[in-house]
Amino acid sequence: MRTNLQFRGCRATAVPFVGRLQRPQVSFRQVARMALPSDFKDSYVHLAHQLADAAAQITRKYFRTLVDVESKGDTSPVTIADRQAEISMREKIEQTFPDHGIFGEEHGLKFGSGAASKYMWVLDPIDGTKSFITGKPLFGTLISLVYEGSPVLGIIDQPITKERWVGVVGQPTTLNGQTLRTRPCIDVKLAYLYATTPHMFSGDNEAAFNRLRDQVRIPMYGCDCYAYGLLAAGHCDLVVEADLKPYDYMALVPVVQGAGGVMTDWSGRPLVWQPSPGATDLKSGWPGEVCAAGDPALHLQALKILDWQH
Repeated sequence: MRTNLQFRGCRATAVPFVGRLQRPQVSFRQVARMALPSDFKDSYVHLAHQLADAAAQITRKYFRTLVDVESKGDTSPVTIADRQAEISMREKIEQTFPDHGIFGEEHGLKFGSGAASKYMWVLDPIDGTKSFITGKPLFGTLISLVYEGSPVLGIIDQPITKERWVGVVGQPTTLNGQTLRTRPCIDVKLAYLYATTPHMFSGDNEAAFNRLRDQVRIPMYGCDCYAYGLLAAGHCDLVVEADLKPYDYMALVPVVQGAGGVMTDWSGRPLVWQPSPGATDLKSGWPGEVCAAGDPALHLQALKILDWQH
């Protein structure tokens, strides 16, 4: 039985569904919002902008040119633009805050030292390399500052369209200096959902994603980090993905939450990652599945449909 809907974007009204739910109800708690650390400095935000500028200068130079594409150990592609952009950002961090840690997709992990070791910069020079090498301007540079494992500052920078989303814990998210808000959408049947590709899901998480995909109004693919910027700006309602690493999502959390949205793993837990010095298995402890929603009520509804490993 289908619900009768009167569509007005995501503000549609619906006749309540009457019938038996096919999946058990699961109780979730909303994620507590982190406060900005007392020693957080405005100069961290200034540096993040400098990092985005430095990466953009390199990625623009190579965009839509004939660059060699190599395959990494996980078969994902990488180019000279990825590597040079990350090196440029790492050098600026090391010059400005040498005690901070750095974790980048292309050049690995360096732990911080001294009193500043609680801070780590998490970098993805080109999130969406497949888009980059095929000439699609929907990739982005992701820059996050993480404090004791939790992201407190995040930037999504699209260097071709020159759009820059900035999220700082406790502050409203901005796009090129303009404050953003997500849009209300409390009914999953009205939601527009993004995932980078359906091929990022497999096994149990594919079955879970397909349950959600089959209930939304429109599922869409192919935006990488840009989809989270669209969500923060109120143009879509859900982004649900799997097989991600911390450099894929840490920068996105402050952007989504500062615009009024919610972003967690599929069990409703905060996206936190804090490796121990000397750790050899960095993947243990990082969640691979994420769920971002512009409306907190929609986020809870999506988690119940995913019903993930409870």
